[in-house]
Amino acid sequence: MRPPRVFGLRPDPIAEIEERCRTIRDPVKKLRYVRRSLQRYESLDERFQAVPLAPVRWALYRMSRVDRARALFSPNPNGALNAPPHRPSAVAPRVRQAANWAAALLVVAAGLALASYPRSQPNDAPAPGVTPVAEHLPATQATLPPRGVWLVDSGEDFELYSNGLRIDTTYAIAGEPRRYRVFSIDGGMEPEVFDRPIGLVYHTSESDIWPLEESYNEKLQDSSQNLLRYLRRRHVYHYLIDRFGQAFRVVEEADRADHAGMSIWRSGERIWLNLNGPTIGVSFETRWEGGRALPITQAQLESGRRLTDYLRDKWSIAPDMCVTHGLISVNARRHLIGHHVDWARGFPFEAYGLPDLYQRRAPAVELFGFGYDEPFLEVMGGEPWAGVREAEDRLETEALSTGRTVEDVRRERSELYDRWLAEQTRDAEESAERARADPARIARGR
Repeated sequence: MRPPRVFGLRPDPIAEIEERCRTIRDPVKKLRYVRRSLQRYESLDERFQAVPLAPVRWALYRMSRVDRARALFSPNPNGALNAPPHRPSAVAPRVRQAANWAAALLVVAAGLALASYPRSQPNDAPAPGVTPVAEHLPATQATLPPRGVWLVDSGEDFELYSNGLRIDTTYAIAGEPRRYRVFSIDGGMEPEVFDRPIGLVYHTSESDIWPLEESYNEKLQDSSQNLLRYLRRRHVYHYLIDRFGQAFRVVEEADRADHAGMSIWRSGERIWLNLNGPTIGVSFETRWEGGRALPITQAQLESGRRLTDYLRDKWSIAPDMCVTHGLISVNARRHLIGHHVDWARGFPFEAYGLPDLYQRRAPAVELFGFGYDEPFLEVMGGEPWAGVREAEDRLETEALSTGRTVEDVRRERSELYDRWLAEQTRDAEESAERARADPARIARGR
């Protein structure tokens, strides 16, 4: 039940946020919603304080109740805006005597302000057609293989490579051995077991972010170190690129990290389910926020490109196997795409010499009939990436050519995914059981 609305007044902002949070199960999405809500309230509060007429300001606050949320405003400008100082009115006392003629102005100003008040978009998604941008980085030729990258120097806590990449290895730890199998479109699960990475997945950390300013140096460093300790403890990501462009190794490349979760991707006739096994996770320290609020910095862009070239060269990774988390993440139980949406738009593929995979037909939709829900569209600004629409067109074409409904085709494809996922799960369980019975089978010589 939504908070009661007093006649002529909006619900209390805090109650409204709490009510909405009860309906959001994903903690990352919940945190994102709270941050965006507070940003909107703070922005509106600033606008109201700029109104010169005290009676008008009073009426605006009375009708919107924005001032009730001030206690939650954050001192972190990138977590939420600073709570703006209250500006005493500079209006002369005679204004109070003009209440009668100000009433008309009050109504007009209140109407304009409330028209811009957030109502139906709790996630504050960017408008359709808005392209999230990072800082500029010149493009390289798409699909151009990286030149040979070699180790120049190394020490106890670093590695330096010929393309200028410097990797801090202070936090590096071993993970679980890689073990995964691949599916083919015609034959299902292939018998061969693989233990080498064959792809990259780009992430954003979704952690606390402080402004990249000298006065925040201590907080910037503390935030990054705390994040690295957390990632190390949980074996999340293989690499983290901090706000200054420093590349930190977290989990050894040859090992498995928990970064991709339930996911789907395709290259040629091969299909991968759950990409923790076959991929290396690279995360940029930032929040995605629809790709527009906190773009990655120039230093991060350049470091990420060097790291990409090094990893592609070392592990012979194909360009179409360098994907983003938002492109591959799925909700397996509900058969929905976009369970995680970091880099679901706005990743600078061109600048990295990679094909624009937002244009590639979404495998989860085309092969397995996955759909998406309203919260996903809200985050995406009302429109998924182009590859989703193209995959949906393929489903519709197949339905028309076979005399079935699109829903029938989706159901058939979803059942195929469920069978393959169950087969993969059984295979992993049997492998784990064999490993427990004979640990020497998976000894890595370390």
